[in-house]
Amino acid sequence: MDWLQVVILAIVQGITEFLPVSSSAHLILVPVLTDWPDQGLAFDVALHLGSLSAVLIYFRQDIINMLQSWTRSLHTRQLDADAKLAWAVILGTIPVGLAGLLLKDTVETVLRSPIYLSIGLIGFGLLLGWADWRFRGSRSEYQMNWKDVLFIGCAQALALFPGTSRSGITMTAALMLGLSREASARFSFLLSIPVIVLACGLETIELIKSQVAVDWLQMAAGVVLSGISAYLCIHYFLAFIKRIGMQPFVVYRIVLGALLLWIFL
Repeated sequence: MDWLQVVILAIVQGITEFLPVSSSAHLILVPVLTDWPDQGLAFDVALHLGSLSAVLIYFRQDIINMLQSWTRSLHTRQLDADAKLAWAVILGTIPVGLAGLLLKDTVETVLRSPIYLSIGLIGFGLLLGWADWRFRGSRSEYQMNWKDVLFIGCAQALALFPGTSRSGITMTAALMLGLSREASARFSFLLSIPVIVLACGLETIELIKSQVAVDWLQMAAGVVLSGISAYLCIHYFLAFIKRIGMQPFVVYRIVLGALLLWIFL
């Protein structure tokens, strides 16, 4: 890769990882528009590490509180609000983990078509807009019950379908349950932590097996740029949806899906 490709891909990944717009769609579109070569597995790992570092740093105090309460709950069997939220993140991750193991080959072969990607962008974008308009309430992420968590977790498994957007579908499910926009986004971001850790782990194993040469300077740049852009994205997204809502992202998804159909059909 040349350095322009490194910078653009890192920023695109960092921004779109947490927005409800599908990072996979953008990472497919960028090489098509630029005719760049595939960035390779090593750089994918770097980009995911950057996104992970951003969400860990941004929610560091919440995560510390959750870990302390969760650890304490193992001994006392008493659940306070932070312990319940920690267990919710664990429970909400199980469906996507199982679905990933069962459907990994299908997703990587059958569903990688740009047509499926466009359908996912437009269809799940409309669903997000409907949920934000029709069901949005005022519940916080601390007011969820186990049925709510399982519903959001099962919805997250749909993110294996290209164009769905992991953050988009989890926010949609949370809004449908009556959570506020901010609570839906916050829980979606917390849910991303174990998912990104799992993705990084699997990609790292494949990278070790492949024994390809690694450009460590470009890897480091990818981590830093992806992390900075993801951190800023989380911060400004939470402020944006509080004032304006999800509808601009719905419009963007429809336009992007239509653009992909126009390019590939």
